[in-house]
Amino acid sequence: MTQSPRTGREKPRNIIFRLLGPGLVTGAADDDPSGIATYSQAGAQFGYGLLWTVFLTTPFMIAIQLISAQIGRVTGKGLAANLSQLAPRWFVVVIVSLLVAANTFNIAADIGAMGEALSLVIGGLTHEHALIFAAGSVLLQVFIPYRRYAPILKFLTLSLFAYVVTAMTVKIPWSTALISALWPKPTLNLDYFLMVVAVLGTTISPYLFFWQASQEVEEMAQSKHRRPLKELRRGGDPEITRIAVDTTVGMMFSNAIAFFIILTTAAVLNAGGITNIQTAAQAAEALRPLAGELTFLLFALGIIGTGLLAIPVLAGSAAYGVAEAFGWPATLEAKAPDAVGFYGIIAAATIIGFGLGFTSIDPIKMLIWSAVINGIVAVPIMIVMMVIISKKSVMGRFKAKPWLVGFGWGGTALMAVAVIALIWSSLS
Repeated sequence: MTQSPRTGREKPRNIIFRLLGPGLVTGAADDDPSGIATYSQAGAQFGYGLLWTVFLTTPFMIAIQLISAQIGRVTGKGLAANLSQLAPRWFVVVIVSLLVAANTFNIAADIGAMGEALSLVIGGLTHEHALIFAAGSVLLQVFIPYRRYAPILKFLTLSLFAYVVTAMTVKIPWSTALISALWPKPTLNLDYFLMVVAVLGTTISPYLFFWQASQEVEEMAQSKHRRPLKELRRGGDPEITRIAVDTTVGMMFSNAIAFFIILTTAAVLNAGGITNIQTAAQAAEALRPLAGELTFLLFALGIIGTGLLAIPVLAGSAAYGVAEAFGWPATLEAKAPDAVGFYGIIAAATIIGFGLGFTSIDPIKMLIWSAVINGIVAVPIMIVMMVIISKKSVMGRFKAKPWLVGFGWGGTALMAVAVIALIWSSLS
């Protein structure tokens, strides 16, 4: 009797904290500095004309991330481990290798953007700032166990609210923006089409699939009493509900932030005649004379905050993929000596990404290569994921419902079209 009041008071807070986890972090990590650059270019070049893409991608993004999360929680294995059971070994090795390459290029671009943003805010050398970010990211992942690191990642998702506040600091013609978002008038030319493809490729990325599936496994492992859902003879529905809420909130949050970035850059940069933005830091710098110091500062700090979240996700998803493919221990909960291969991939991807900043390779080209590789990897992975989620022999009674299968295949088809267009544009 004496425990009932305390339980009643704690329950709402505990429920909210438990419901939001891997899905929220994954969605927020999608708005990395490279994604911010893409959304900024969309707003600067086409004004409010591409706001509709946010609404287009949201249901497909929710579906495909929901599928990856359910695969992890139901089977108790990450995506690469599940791929290894259904696909030839050479296929898994190729897919994982391409994932590591794409993530490394992405890390390079993100670290560079973070270094530039901090230099714009406080001065100093870009490479020195980038080194601090790279080293800090690796040390946190290696030396802080998952149970303590996960709350840090959750906390970093708050940095994305900087872009909501940024939009509030500039004058936006809301009626014009909303009409363009809900009733778009596409500009039928190559540049417009390629920007649509770029937004799609930024929103649906393979590293998010691997990360969220493995995070569900990490969450499951935190309690010795929790097992893969397919091993349960009954129950398990609350976990599926938790995943659905977490993933839906995370992906809607991610796309809402993309909406505000496009909105802000359209209202300021496009309206001010600045239509060519190559990096996130360049977007922040361009905002300064047109919108003022506060808008610039919020935008720049947002780049740093989301980069601190995205780099561990990029490096971590690569490590999960490689470790699961080769049967190594794959968990952020392990101590470094017990998972040398896993942490070695995290360190290597981050260090190489940092090192690429010292080469003569154009950061924009690295982003293009990353986008092309991600596209090549995404479609076959999505196809295999759809096969896995539909197999009763793998998912048991948690096989995907028809609506989820429909949206999953729809997202796969949409991504396939985007990839073909992206490769065609890169070769032309």
